Amino acid sequence: MELKNITTTVTEFVLLGLTQNHKLQYCLCVIFFLIYVITWLMNFTIIAMVAVDQQLHTPMYFLLANLAFLDISDSSVNTPKLLSGLLTRHTTISFTECFLQMFFFHFIAGAMSFLLVGMTVDGYVAIYEPLRYLAIMNWNVCTGLVAAAWFAGFLHSVIQTGFLLQLPFCGPNVLDNFYCDVPQVIKLACTDTRRAELQMVFNSGGILIILFVILIISYIVILLKIRMCITEGKRKALSTCGTQITVVSLIFIPSIFTYAQPDKKHPRDKVASIVYTVVTPMLNPMIYTLRNTEMKKAIRRTLGKIFLSGGIQKPHRTADPKTSNLVFP
Repeated sequence: MELKNITTTVTEFVLLGLTQNHKLQYCLCVIFFLIYVITWLMNFTIIAMVAVDQQLHTPMYFLLANLAFLDISDSSVNTPKLLSGLLTRHTTISFTECFLQMFFFHFIAGAMSFLLVGMTVDGYVAIYEPLRYLAIMNWNVCTGLVAAAWFAGFLHSVIQTGFLLQLPFCGPNVLDNFYCDVPQVIKLACTDTRRAELQMVFNSGGILIILFVILIISYIVILLKIRMCITEGKRKALSTCGTQITVVSLIFIPSIFTYAQPDKKHPRDKVASIVYTVVTPMLNPMIYTLRNTEMKKAIRRTLGKIFLSGGIQKPHRTADPKTSNLVFP
């Protein structure tokens, strides 16, 4: 009887949230709600455009649509709990819900991290082998990259949460955060947690460091190739690479500090969590996709069709090829 439910004595956790200042809570709630809505609108627009526009049925946009789906999923795992926590003094979360939240957060965030590496493969081939791009980045390769990213994220999350489920939780249940995450939950275990913390460092911190180094090296290689032949298009590519490096840094650097240093608790940890759970899912579509000329044209084409179909149809006239640049399917 003494061993019964040893790991489920704690039935719920209390989340202290971001701040206890009520005025600041309401202000932050409005800001984060707007960010959440914008994240959904932008990423859903990307997915819809890639699905309906034939000209976006390319390897690059297939990968970008998957990134958009991951951004929506990543934002939806923690942001609703963040918003509800800002509207109440304390938020409770059940033991099961807490572990499910950690599982899906690490699953989706892990898949996103590996997919970003896969996208650098696409960029590398486009820069170094432009004539063979479609032959190399065929649909089998693209689906393989996406499937590998999802599988790697799933494996990472299963290992991470599996280790946590082996720990006994029988005492404190207050988490000084707005969502359940591994570093805070480990510290509530009623046992020596050094082994679990070491596992977290290798399984989360170590993987993040390796992927971040691979991404930075890949971007440096691509930038070196771009700088060899500067044209107007190359300048835009150079600018795009620079902004992508900034976003990648916003994702990985705060995460590395969170998971690679389990013994150090810093007041800015919550700010770092906000950056990679709420802000970057909104920045990704802006930097990776919505700046692209092809995506802007696709949005204009689709909006044009919607407005034309809802308005008065004009008599059909044959376009003069000498004076018209319109191309009808």
